[in-house]
Amino acid sequence: MPVQQVSKKGDCSPLMKSNRTIDTALVPQIKKRIEKTLGAYVREIDRLYGLSSFSPVLCNSIRDFVLRDGKRIRPILFIIGYSGFAKKAVPGLFTCALSFELLHDFTLIHDDIIDKADMRRGKPAVHTILNTYLHPYKKIKFNGQDLALVIGDILYAIAIQAFLSIRENTRRKEQALKKFIETAIYTGAGEFGELLYGIEDIEKITKQGIYRIYDFKTAYYSFAAPLITGATLAGARIEEVNRLSQYGVYLGRAFQIKDDIAGMFGDEAAIGKSILTDLQEGKKTILVWYAYRHATERDRQIIRKILTRTHIRTADLLTMRRIVTASRALAFAQKEIDTLLHNARRITAALPMKQNYKTALNAYSSLLLQG
Repeated sequence: MPVQQVSKKGDCSPLMKSNRTIDTALVPQIKKRIEKTLGAYVREIDRLYGLSSFSPVLCNSIRDFVLRDGKRIRPILFIIGYSGFAKKAVPGLFTCALSFELLHDFTLIHDDIIDKADMRRGKPAVHTILNTYLHPYKKIKFNGQDLALVIGDILYAIAIQAFLSIRENTRRKEQALKKFIETAIYTGAGEFGELLYGIEDIEKITKQGIYRIYDFKTAYYSFAAPLITGATLAGARIEEVNRLSQYGVYLGRAFQIKDDIAGMFGDEAAIGKSILTDLQEGKKTILVWYAYRHATERDRQIIRKILTRTHIRTADLLTMRRIVTASRALAFAQKEIDTLLHNARRITAALPMKQNYKTALNAYSSLLLQG
């Protein structure tokens, strides 16, 4: 069956006016348009491939997970990166932006299996739902994790199709697609590296090594890649793309540190997953790294024991919170966030983006790092 274009006639940005007054509601407008396009795209995929008639379980699982409430950070940054440099809007822009949201969904499904996490976005993880569905079936040779892996693979293919929906210059489109594929490779490498880093002795862990994992697993695919892929599609010069990439790396590192803090000090209702996940995986975060190097010898021994336990309890988390606070690791982490955000803004100050999109980018970055 030949693949049909899924972009709609109105699927281009009405927000691109090169010399318009700065609109403080620009990002909410983009997000609203993304949500609308996402719902339409899920319906169109079902129409094209007949997923609901082939397997209602498959179709419902995709629809349920993709349409859950989310920040939509990656497609928003893609639209900002594109619109900040493009001369005019083109059909398929917002459908193309969905490629980064669907890539995110693909990685989340696989992450939840790896992390053995039962919750995602405040609801059961995809593999949890599928295990519940399979419960009445006895003596089967597969489980919900196996089915969820397949759904993740399908979402990656759907993401590529979404990317191809944009009607842009063919050469720039090919260049941008290469960056999208690079994103998947780097993200997988980051996940692989983080798992192996988790079994390293904490004595051997370095700040540079932690940031390298952050760059591959979070900063590139969540921040740098959406921005530079959008800018590449729009025809930005290579030096502009490189500076935007560095901006995304700084922002991504800061966001990951904020996420580390939430994982250590947040609550399940706020983060949408178990508060024990990071410790259960033995993740060597900036918080843990700094705390270990500035804790008392007794607390260092406690950290080592907690990181090597096969089952983490709430009491372990409370102990780690005490050590992190006493070692001033939390204060150090917040200072790192402030420094990274400052460095990012120095880059945008000299970046020749349209002023309203530059302002929106800086304001949105600050919003993401609040709390």
